[in-house]
Amino acid sequence: MFKRIKEDIRTVFERDPAARNIFEVLTSYPGFHALLIHRIAHFLWKKGEKSIARLISHISRFLTGIEIHPGAVIGRRFFIDHGMGVVIGETTEIGDDVLLYQGVVLGGTSTEKKKRHPTIGNNVVIGAGAIVLGAIKIGENSKIGAGSVVIKDVPPCSTVVGVPGRVVGEHKMEKIDLDHAKLPDPVAEALRVIIKEQDKLEERIRAIENMEGLLCKIDEYFEKKKKEIEKLFPVDTETGR
Repeated sequence: MFKRIKEDIRTVFERDPAARNIFEVLTSYPGFHALLIHRIAHFLWKKGEKSIARLISHISRFLTGIEIHPGAVIGRRFFIDHGMGVVIGETTEIGDDVLLYQGVVLGGTSTEKKKRHPTIGNNVVIGAGAIVLGAIKIGENSKIGAGSVVIKDVPPCSTVVGVPGRVVGEHKMEKIDLDHAKLPDPVAEALRVIIKEQDKLEERIRAIENMEGLLCKIDEYFEKKKKEIEKLFPVDTETGR
């Protein structure tokens, strides 16, 4: 028990650069508190003391703002950063080294008494406000972007964004990646492609006009709007996108 608590404290220091000392972790981290109380509630749940387990989890929700059903199975080195509004359902299964941010919901989509909540693989990062629904599987080493709504299985080593969530990239990750804000933007990419194709069409039209000796006034309003869009979605100098 004490070994596990020490491991949880080390996890806080590894995942949160704002953590300064053990006293601060023990007194000021609701995610850490919620996990400790959940272990007690989960132990009682497995022993058949389900009403007491539910009462303990309810008290934990009141104290931390984090709701973890005592039936949920949680692996080692689990960390909830900030934590307010996090909801973890009864049949949720969470692997090792998983990181959740505030407002994450691991919810169910059925009223039947069966597996109805997500299974989260090892080394998964789920961004703030993301919602994962149903008895789906999130493959290990995956990243779920902030605000995404995931309703389908996610392959290992995937990056998911959007509503509904879509796999927009694959990666290899040996350890937890805290830089969860650097995710692909499929909407911006689509706009870049459209603008690029539009430029090609304009070049072809100008070439035809020059050959035929035609003159056409440039649509200044369109050019102005196109430049505004390009400023909103600048090209990444590293990837050329």
